[in-house]
Order: sequence, then structure tokens, then C-alpha cells
Amino acid sequence: MITSLDAREAGPEHLAGYVRRHWRIENKIHYVRDVTYREDDSRVRTGTRPRIMTTLRNLAIGLIRQAGHARIAATIRKIRHSPALLLAILGLQDPS
Repeated sequence: MITSLDAREAGPEHLAGYVRRHWRIENKIHYVRDVTYREDDSRVRTGTRPRIMTTLRNLAIGLIRQAGHARIAATIRKIRHSPALLLAILGLQDPS
């Protein structure tokens, strides 16, 4: 059995939609975490720490996207050299 959906819900157009949505999520979140944060190479593997790190990575990706930046890795590189950009992404004002 491939799916638990009935024949009406599992038509080719429906299944194609499910697959597209899955890959959109995969490319939008998981790929960024795997490539940008090298999540698969993480040595954090016990207890609740992996879930916490995933949550923090998702939060960072979401904040960067919400601030209007589409290129996550490039934005993270810019943040390293620009505390003002980090503050802007966090919605905070530069104290200086």
C-alpha cells in the first residue's frame, strides 16, 4: 500500500500536490539547515539538545526570511561582520 487515502483523494493531481508541498518544505527548511548549518555533521545527539538546536536554527532562518532576506547563508556571513544587520533582523535598534 502506497497511501491510506481513498481513490478520490489519491488521484495523480492530488499526489503530485502532496509531493510538491513536501519538497517545498524540504528545500526551504531542511536543505538550508543541512547545507548552511551542516546539521548532519552536528555532534549534538543526546537528550533534548538536538531538538533545541533545530529550534534555534529554524528561528534564525525564519527571522532572516521575515526580515526580507532570501539568501540565508549569504545573510549569515554578512551578520558576522555587521552587528547592525543582526539587530535589524531581530527588530532591535542599534544603541550607538
